[in-house]
Amino acid sequence: MASISSHLPLSAVVLTLLCASSLCPHATKAQKFPMREATIEDLQAAFRQNEFSSKQLVEFYLKQIHKLNPLLRSVIEVNPDALQQAEEADRERRSKKCGPLSGLHGIPILLKDNIATKDKLNTTAGSYALLGSVVPRDAGVVKRLRKAGAVILGKASLSEWADFRSTQAPNGWCARSGRGRNPYNLSADPCGSSSGSAISVAANMVAVSLGTETDGSILCPSSYNSVVGIKPTVGLTSRAGVVPISPKQDTIGPICRTVADAVQVLHAIVGFDEYDDEATKEASKYIPVNGYLQFLKLDGLKGKRLGIVRNPFANFPDGSLLGLTFKRHLQTLRQRGTVLLDNLEIANISTILDSSSSGELIALLAEFKLSLDSYLKELLVSPVRSLKDVIAFDEKFAHEEMMKEYGQEIFIAAEATDGVDAEVKKAFSKLKKLTREGFEKTMMENKLDAILTLGSDFATVLAIGGFPGISVPAGYYKDGVPFGMCFGGLRGSEPKLIEIAYAFEQATKIRKPPVELHLST
Repeated sequence: MASISSHLPLSAVVLTLLCASSLCPHATKAQKFPMREATIEDLQAAFRQNEFSSKQLVEFYLKQIHKLNPLLRSVIEVNPDALQQAEEADRERRSKKCGPLSGLHGIPILLKDNIATKDKLNTTAGSYALLGSVVPRDAGVVKRLRKAGAVILGKASLSEWADFRSTQAPNGWCARSGRGRNPYNLSADPCGSSSGSAISVAANMVAVSLGTETDGSILCPSSYNSVVGIKPTVGLTSRAGVVPISPKQDTIGPICRTVADAVQVLHAIVGFDEYDDEATKEASKYIPVNGYLQFLKLDGLKGKRLGIVRNPFANFPDGSLLGLTFKRHLQTLRQRGTVLLDNLEIANISTILDSSSSGELIALLAEFKLSLDSYLKELLVSPVRSLKDVIAFDEKFAHEEMMKEYGQEIFIAAEATDGVDAEVKKAFSKLKKLTREGFEKTMMENKLDAILTLGSDFATVLAIGGFPGISVPAGYYKDGVPFGMCFGGLRGSEPKLIEIAYAFEQATKIRKPPVELHLST
């Protein structure tokens, strides 16, 4: 298995880059600027004041990865060209010939390993089956990040195949890097599938990151790792060049430490893409003139109408930590001028939350086979060209892919589908009806701007209709594990959600770095 065993370990690549930049672990530089927890605004101000360079920032994150990744396993690969990209950003900044620079200019970003980059990095969805494959071009969102001047630092780990291979594998596990670990409690669930993106940002191994979501894969790890995740309206960000599950539900969004940082990334990656033309053309009508940064308002909660669906999302026992936290946050929202509509209901919510009953599972299985086969056929070089090939690869390399432990029953079920047949069409129709008579009806009849819930259990409601959501840090359990507040709205409601999420974040300021890791680094 030469393609697997000969792959250079991440630690060796990081050490090579550090030593090449005179930052081998034995040769450290004093850093006066507090880079941990620094926001994009902080970093850009430091760049302008010559407190440090983009190259030094990349060096700092490489050191963090070298220290923490053996424990957290949240980074699969680092980009051998990251320092070179940072140096180019520094030259552009000094030359002052490029005009106004983007807020992401010179800022390092990690990409979930299902987001394609046409460079020296692999794009594998965490699986050895795609190691050594060559993509035809950068993913649409990556093209926009490069245009904005961001530094592609590397690829973040994930639940393998975005958690669509098996129900047995734990969240955050993939063959290439093992299981990612929650930096707040190493024995706790980091959630998935964008686990590495959330862990890395939370543990200050990178400034910002990108994740993907089909159903919960941005909102859940953001909640579990005390970071901010934006799940955009489907089509607002291009899915071209991203290892797919479902064209109807897949979306790409930022995972960052603050709402402002996440909005800065969202601002850079939205827009039409000829390689995802139908969805991005339809969603482009939602992009506001002058972008999304204008909605970072301290008074963003004033006058907003927020709904609370207690059953089944907020039935907390009296005196419980979650119940007391939720009550305190509701009081904060009222004090900031929010109109709260309590005890609302979403029709057929139990059916919506059951993927077998709703039709979501049937739809996803069929879409996955079709879209993955299409993706694999477009690769310039690849060990596998179809889902059938991937299944055979896993069987052949069962030890490396931990087949005995986790299996691949979702793959096998998807391979057994036969396109968009009558059963799948029926599932599509049922999902539309559940959405129309459920979430949409509740939102419109009550004239809501958003529905709020603790945690990420609301993700499925948003997923099946392609709706946006934002998760913001909201608290911590007694064992240190974080949980977030999710704000979900109708398609294209990102401006309102940003106003709500930013004002809530600024009013509560819940997020704190992982204490033990912070003290040890």
